[in-house]
Amino acid sequence: MSMDETFRDAEESLHLAVVGYGYWGPNLVRNLVENRLARQVTVCDQEPAKLARAVLRYPGVNVTCRMDDVVADGDIDGVLIATPLISHYPLALQALKAGKHVFLEKPFTGSSAQAAELIRISRAGGRVLMVGHTFRYSPPVNKIKEILERGELGQVLYISSTRVNLGLHQKDVSVIWDLAPHDLSMLLYWLDEMPQEVLATGKDFVQKGIPDVAFIFLKFGSGAIAHVQVSWLAPSKLRRTTIVGSAKMLVYDDTENIEQVKIFDKGVDYKDPDTFGEYQLSYRAGDIVSPKLETFEPLQAEVTDFLTCIVTGRRPKADGESGLRVVQVLEAAERSLSNNGRIELLEPLKIEV
Repeated sequence: MSMDETFRDAEESLHLAVVGYGYWGPNLVRNLVENRLARQVTVCDQEPAKLARAVLRYPGVNVTCRMDDVVADGDIDGVLIATPLISHYPLALQALKAGKHVFLEKPFTGSSAQAAELIRISRAGGRVLMVGHTFRYSPPVNKIKEILERGELGQVLYISSTRVNLGLHQKDVSVIWDLAPHDLSMLLYWLDEMPQEVLATGKDFVQKGIPDVAFIFLKFGSGAIAHVQVSWLAPSKLRRTTIVGSAKMLVYDDTENIEQVKIFDKGVDYKDPDTFGEYQLSYRAGDIVSPKLETFEPLQAEVTDFLTCIVTGRRPKADGESGLRVVQVLEAAERSLSNNGRIELLEPLKIEV
């Protein structure tokens, strides 16, 4: 059967449910309603007023206030969960045990133990388990991956990332769990390795007990190091990442409308001294190139990947394992932050079914 034939069959069969119609849920519903792989959409939220807004905007959707209705509906194939972090694990567990495919918004779960358990259950049941790392589907992020794989920057020396803004302060998680998953998912994707050491420092300036500014430092086995700055307490919105390689350098600015990625043919070469006290540094400054990027909505590509994986049985790009890796780093950063910047060592977590 061809892919087109598979998709035609899917148009007659896929029924998806979105649990949580708050900040991000409406975006998921919109993309599902507009996706040719989805036949029917059900919206689940505890607040009737939110369900009324969903029906007003999308008259064709089904609505319910009960998660039990979602898992009991044998016609529903997959569940997309966009609720507060504390509810991710129990809702996903309930859906997986009911035989549903599951998509969880970031951060994946509140602990690596929870993430590992969901992965085990999804594997045993042959269900798709996916995490909402939307930037993994972003044209600039994928272009950078291509550039790194070609070796255009040379060996990656260090990466520095800044994600700051004035708000939105969360009441249940720190800025690390709220903002850092974006940058960590990109870093692990680009470098294709886990950090060996994690160190974090920060402060709770506005709400006591909930850090709103944090600086995370990562050390990788390849020799690369990385720094991630996240904050809800900054005068302006910045979404900027710099990658410095041995051959060239790259800047990715997500706030730019055009030329989001720029490659700088800049660097410095060191020449061993011939005599005592002599050294020579050779600086170079060549062209600045902005590669052409595709234009599509990353969330649309992400939702399509989830639906396609349900149909074909293949693994999603942002699978449960990628979510687990990010959660491991988040946990290590949180531990370091709680222990006055102590270095936390990371080891790969093995999952046995």
